[in-house]
Amino acid sequence: MEAVLTEELDEEEQLVRRHRKEKKELQAKIQGMKNAVPKNDKKRRKQLIEDVAKLEAEMEQKQREELEQLKLTSKENKIDSVTVNISNLVLENQQPRISKAQKRRDKKAALEKEREERIAEAEIENLSGARHIESQKLAQILAARQLEIKQIPSDGHCMYRAIEDQLQEQDCPVTVSALRRQTAEYMQSHVEDFLPFLTNPNTGNTYTLEEFGKYCDDVVNTAAWGGQLELRALSHILETPIEVIQADAPPIVVGEEYPKNPLILVYMRHAYGLGEHYNSVTPLMNAATENCS
Repeated sequence: MEAVLTEELDEEEQLVRRHRKEKKELQAKIQGMKNAVPKNDKKRRKQLIEDVAKLEAEMEQKQREELEQLKLTSKENKIDSVTVNISNLVLENQQPRISKAQKRRDKKAALEKEREERIAEAEIENLSGARHIESQKLAQILAARQLEIKQIPSDGHCMYRAIEDQLQEQDCPVTVSALRRQTAEYMQSHVEDFLPFLTNPNTGNTYTLEEFGKYCDDVVNTAAWGGQLELRALSHILETPIEVIQADAPPIVVGEEYPKNPLILVYMRHAYGLGEHYNSVTPLMNAATENCS
């Protein structure tokens, strides 16, 4: 039984390692494909996006089937092993003695196998889950605009950090704390524009002035998550449009009345365990390389 467990662990470990290697090789291949297509060749760029999506889907399907087949084989081996052990017990008509050391080894092997199975299942979930699908869609949308996601930490300040990053790209440095303070001050001086859109989650009633004041205080002094109301306030403060790109809906633009180039954010609904998250954007690496050549 121990030999069977060890063999299964080896097979699973080899398969997971091979899958990781295949993913790295695929990403390198995709990068090479991107570098080979001029940025101004829209037709080939469009075809490239389709080809990349197809390659990733094929890789996902292949690896999922291999993992499922390995699990099926593992279960069959367990059944065969148990059957053999039972037959031996009947023939010998006695219970084999298992040492404490052997029990510890068996327990350790079983725990390791369970851990590897969880890793394999997580690999499948990451490939087919909502987060992966959303990331693929956003990558295609951004690539068509010669952009890619720039990761922002998920610490409650993500929207403000994404705005900060976009402003730095325009040589207009502003800190997150300053953005939060200015947002709260603007909202407090334009109560009628924001209060009707805030409701108490417990009662469903519109915020009182006292509750609204507490809300604005949290904007300044805590890591309270920012949303569309805060984006609206920031667009007026900066006198700049703010465009929010999302996977399953058209972009949202606030501050369209201002003539400046918009700050661009990416809204991700499935980015982390807590759900919603904002990232910034940056020019595609291969596009930047082409511009320098």
